[in-house]
Amino acid sequence: MTQISVKDEAAMLALGAQLGRALRAGDTVALIGGLGAGKTTLVRGLVQVALPRETVPSPTYTLVQTYELPNYELWHCDLYRLEHPDEAYELGLIDAMGEAACILEWPDRLGALLPDDAMTIEIGFEGEGRQVKLTGWDNFDV
Repeated sequence: MTQISVKDEAAMLALGAQLGRALRAGDTVALIGGLGAGKTTLVRGLVQVALPRETVPSPTYTLVQTYELPNYELWHCDLYRLEHPDEAYELGLIDAMGEAACILEWPDRLGALLPDDAMTIEIGFEGEGRQVKLTGWDNFDV
């Protein structure tokens, strides 16, 4: 596990950019954090390192936002509104995992369908900044 202190939005975007360079096709990332923790900001940095002009909204209402990055397709999913893990099949998420890189907010909604080898990003509040814990990011060097 790696812990990183993030002082502001610019630092969260920069961390996202670093993670974007480390992410690979087939990776699944469980993204954990409360409202306003910076989850979408992190993903924005991750996407915009490859697609600088891309708008990166929260997938709260669409459930899934996809991006065609140069080396892989990225799925950013907000699973909060799933009532049962099997609904992930209807979204096409189960098929996408293993092929695309998938970043999953509210990953607990998948239950046993969350891959055992999923990497984790946990964002917690730390004063005015954030504390980010990375688990399973063996190819990431801070």
